[in-house]
Amino acid sequence: MLRLLGPVEVAGAPSPAGDSPRQRLLLAALATDADRPVPVEVLVDRVWGTNPPPRARRTLHAYIARARRMLADAAGDAEPMRIDGRSGTYLLRVDPQRVDLHRFRLLVGQARDTGCPPPRRVVLLREAMGLWRGPPLAGLSGAWPTRMRESWQHERVDATVAWAQAELVAGDPAAAVHPVAALVGDHPLAESLTAALIRLLARTGRTADALRCYEDIRHRLAEELGMDPGQELRQAHQAVLRGESTEPEGARPTRTPSARTVEPVPAQLPLNLAVFTGRHRELAALDALLAPAPGPGTTALAVLSGTAGIGKTALAVHWGHRVRDRFPDGQLYVNLRGFDPSGPPVDPAAAIRGFLDAFAVPARQVPVDPDAQTALYRSLLADRQVLVVLDNARDAQHVRPLLPAAPGCFVVVTSRNHLGGLVAAEGARLLVVDLLTGQEAEHLLISRLGAGRVEAEPRAVDEIVALSGRLPLALAIIAVRAAVHPGSPLTRVTAELRQRHRLDALDAGDPAVDLRGVFALSYDALTPGARRLFRLLGLHPGPDVTSPAAASLIALSHRDTHRLLHELAQANLITEPAPGRYAFHDLLRAYAADLTHRLDADDDRTAATHRLLDHYLHTAYHAERLLLPAREQITLTAPRPGVTVTGLTSFEQALTWFTAEHAVLLAATHHAVAREFHAHAWQLSWTLANFLESNGFPHDFAAVSRVAVVATHRLDDPWAEVRAYLLRGHSCTLLGRFDDARTHLRHAIELCGRTGDRLGEAHARWDIAKLLERQGRHGEALDHVRQAHELYRSAGNRLGQATTLNGIGWLHAQLGDYESALAACEHALRLLQQGDDRNRQASTYDSLGYIHHQLHHHATAVTCYQRALDGFRDTGAREDEAITLTRLGHTHYAAGDPGAAQHVWQRALRLLTDLGHPDAAHVRTRLASLTAPPDSQRSP
Repeated sequence: MLRLLGPVEVAGAPSPAGDSPRQRLLLAALATDADRPVPVEVLVDRVWGTNPPPRARRTLHAYIARARRMLADAAGDAEPMRIDGRSGTYLLRVDPQRVDLHRFRLLVGQARDTGCPPPRRVVLLREAMGLWRGPPLAGLSGAWPTRMRESWQHERVDATVAWAQAELVAGDPAAAVHPVAALVGDHPLAESLTAALIRLLARTGRTADALRCYEDIRHRLAEELGMDPGQELRQAHQAVLRGESTEPEGARPTRTPSARTVEPVPAQLPLNLAVFTGRHRELAALDALLAPAPGPGTTALAVLSGTAGIGKTALAVHWGHRVRDRFPDGQLYVNLRGFDPSGPPVDPAAAIRGFLDAFAVPARQVPVDPDAQTALYRSLLADRQVLVVLDNARDAQHVRPLLPAAPGCFVVVTSRNHLGGLVAAEGARLLVVDLLTGQEAEHLLISRLGAGRVEAEPRAVDEIVALSGRLPLALAIIAVRAAVHPGSPLTRVTAELRQRHRLDALDAGDPAVDLRGVFALSYDALTPGARRLFRLLGLHPGPDVTSPAAASLIALSHRDTHRLLHELAQANLITEPAPGRYAFHDLLRAYAADLTHRLDADDDRTAATHRLLDHYLHTAYHAERLLLPAREQITLTAPRPGVTVTGLTSFEQALTWFTAEHAVLLAATHHAVAREFHAHAWQLSWTLANFLESNGFPHDFAAVSRVAVVATHRLDDPWAEVRAYLLRGHSCTLLGRFDDARTHLRHAIELCGRTGDRLGEAHARWDIAKLLERQGRHGEALDHVRQAHELYRSAGNRLGQATTLNGIGWLHAQLGDYESALAACEHALRLLQQGDDRNRQASTYDSLGYIHHQLHHHATAVTCYQRALDGFRDTGAREDEAITLTRLGHTHYAAGDPGAAQHVWQRALRLLTDLGHPDAAHVRTRLASLTAPPDSQRSP
């Protein structure tokens, strides 16, 4: 059990979060919304309040990591609790009944059910009250825990009153006296609670104490509030004086909707869509919120948030029609027009007057004061079960006056913003409405065009789904276009979408559903800085963007940019699929690009692109220096003012950054050459090459090497052109395109001859040697590697000498000269150990392992291979690691240890399969031979 109703505890032990109250507060912030996603910004607000420190989000991620470890340790035999993170949210994955707060609410809700027998009600409420161990969130301070304590204490008081009433009807009133009296001491002005205590005292024969209790609260009310006791207290007091039954009114049957059939029952929901499709996840989440209704003490509140055109209103209305029978007192609906271009948003006071009209409240009974109108509205709904749909809200303040306080009501709010304030303060459940799945998008087309037409052209349907970005509004517009010409093939529609600007092609001729107009409503609501950043993000070529990259794009500080990104995310114009990474919907990207080309000057767009490419190039080059500090350097132009270069300080950080930015860097490289930033293009290719080769991306390596050749041709820089040809030749070798590789490397050697670039020629000779070695032409390869070695020696390049010595040793081993091989590789290792190139040291240990294997020095071979593996793992060279594991397996097998061979081959197979490497089939065959019957086994 995770306990919040007292000190925060997990599995009966205090949270092992050290002396950090914020760590415990984070756990409580997640547990309060158990099994529901909580946005990062809401967690930050709950943990730090309205003025979080600059590094709050980074600290939050550290707290999350510690909480994950703590929950795993506390699991025991029970199903483990875990914290999942996605789309800018975190979710505590746990059965809510294992959290005392939610267990308490469930028990109270079951007890309040009108069909619950009185004895059962007593049992349920006794268990519920037993979950309390003092003030909730004890020892934690701050605005959010204070709000929660007050709210939960109100729930406790209400439940205690219900428990006292249950004990009076069918239980043991004496058992409740002491707990109720103690709670009255904490809440001396709670009239319903004191009335319950008076009844308990009278029922147990303590009439004098009951009368004294009434006098005490009467004096306190007069002195502190200047008011007399309310009706409930006066009735309890009179019952004691008359010696009447103290059975509370709450024990009598409640009135049913049929008892007031003369009262109007509003049904304001708009027309339900006849072709609604999909949204099973969101519908299930809303159903789950409704399941325990009527809830204990508070109105259930859901916020449907999502970008323009995503289908929030359709979802809310469809669900409302599905569950309308659960709300016999009516359904209220208002379009608050939070983003309407035709006028200002609907004032909450006007919405309330409309709701009062729906319940036929006479105009003369409606107060003039807006606050009094709100109070009347809430009083009207106090004992009703009503569904309230507040559509298109602009912000949390737009909604708050319209929230009823009745436990039988349910409120659904739709907004383009996240309305984090409602989540933090009112406990709303946030549901981010995402794009349709591919299958849901296809079903939408079927519902509008018919199954026959859709099934007849599956390829055209796939293209329509892709071009629409799976945005429901875009799909609906396309379906309208197709429906106008029922006899035309769908390929006609796809051709139009391809030929015209996508936003022009998705103009339905109606301002209400024109995508540009729909998106503009969200864009116009932004601050000027956020509008500028949104436009410039349309220039970004990659699938997502980080805050430092965005800061470079707009030339602002990281802090200011993060604030603007947060504003865009809150408006659902961008998403945060992973912490700190922001992405566009394809159609919003097109809209942003359209805006920046219409509104921003050419020079401003060019400068922004230059800064963006500077960010990626300088950060990537710095990361490359951390991965391979001894690699030949290239000269970069200083970054422009306003560029943010990500500060990386370790090998691990550099590798992590390359891994995260892999797809973005590829896109930036192609974008650079397309926009004629040729120096950026070839230098980005150079910085990416080692990472792409070491991590098994040969086709990506080939693609950037082609960019490098094109870019350096246009720069007229022979030195850079040689390096581009080297990249191109080596990438072709990796793909087995040996003739192309030889051509490119020969071009490099010719250029080096004309310019006297001896180091470039050494690189080219070394690459030719590797090419020939792959072809099995070991003698020719040995000649080229020796030439490369001499060129490196004459250039004074110690790393090149060591590398080629390892190559000489490897080729001697392939030719069967193991003694010469051993001498060359040991010499190479001595040179490499004078530096810090872990990858080349690992390669040399791999060569030594192979040589010792061939010499039947199996123990030494295993030691060398293990050192090679350590180095490859440290440097993230997964392909090299897999190949060394394969060779290590051969050594174990040859040493008579097939079990060890099987273990390392299984590891190798997992890596090779993950990399899509052709050697996976070879290793799979070796493993199969180990498990074959003895008479069919063949030596691996």
